[in-house]
Amino acid sequence: MTAPAATADFAPGRPVPLGAILGTYRHGAGDPTFHTTADVVWRATRTPEGPATVRLHREPAPTGDRVVAQAWGAGATWILEGLPELLGAADDPRTFEIQHDSLRHIAKEQRHWRIARSRLVLDSLIPAIIEQRVTGKQAFGAYRQLVRRHGAPAPGPTDAIAAIRLMLPPDVAGWRRIPSWEWLRAGVDGRRADTVQRVLQVAPRLEECASLPRENAWQRLRSVPGVGVWTAAETMQRAAGDADAVSFGDYHIAKDIGHALTGAPVNDEELERLLRPYAGHRYRVQFLVMSGRLGAPRHGPRLAIPTHLPG
Repeated sequence: MTAPAATADFAPGRPVPLGAILGTYRHGAGDPTFHTTADVVWRATRTPEGPATVRLHREPAPTGDRVVAQAWGAGATWILEGLPELLGAADDPRTFEIQHDSLRHIAKEQRHWRIARSRLVLDSLIPAIIEQRVTGKQAFGAYRQLVRRHGAPAPGPTDAIAAIRLMLPPDVAGWRRIPSWEWLRAGVDGRRADTVQRVLQVAPRLEECASLPRENAWQRLRSVPGVGVWTAAETMQRAAGDADAVSFGDYHIAKDIGHALTGAPVNDEELERLLRPYAGHRYRVQFLVMSGRLGAPRHGPRLAIPTHLPG
């Protein structure tokens, strides 16, 4: 019998676009740890106090949305205590000033979006490592396969969890137990798999990055061989709600932001200069460009999906 859910709510006096705020934690349409419908988001994760499933339901109202959260599992209380931050309460966009006309329309459309802060570093760091240097289709497929094979059923109402096939990702010990051939079978090469293992060796120290001063957190993440600026940015955006964490090194980001702001693609060095007027809010620009599809049109052939399995 399923234990009763713990509950909490969040009513900030404004609309709360659940999908836009929490969509950053979804690693592809088939992510087993995430499920969404029109006004409901389910998410399963590992917290410092144990596994947790949270179900968030948005109740629209003229005076501002109310989000009702239900949570199950040993980590339920921990998740609910962080509900405001998860929904962007710690994010402050008031000093963000638009410098380019091309951003004004999408900024107005997304004026209620806030940067989520999960306070969970490995929860975002491991998927980011898996996503290094490959297409989204490859990365999402790899993460999905590894979670399905090595994760566990999420806590919560059995019928509902089974219906949406919600899964917990592996815990630290579970990730460590995955043999090398399982990483290869999922399409994760040895370089990325080795980086995951190095991260797992210092997992408690890395989890502290969510609450460290920004510079210290970045330094600690980057101290792990294989965790570069892109991986650190993708992690800090989600775990710490870092509004200035630009995904430098991404195949598309510099080109897309450059196209949106100047009409022409730029490289990372040029992007750094272009975003200087937005210091403190550079990730916000990245989000607006990507959510508004303001980047360069996609032409050319798709990248082939290679196999890493031995012949």
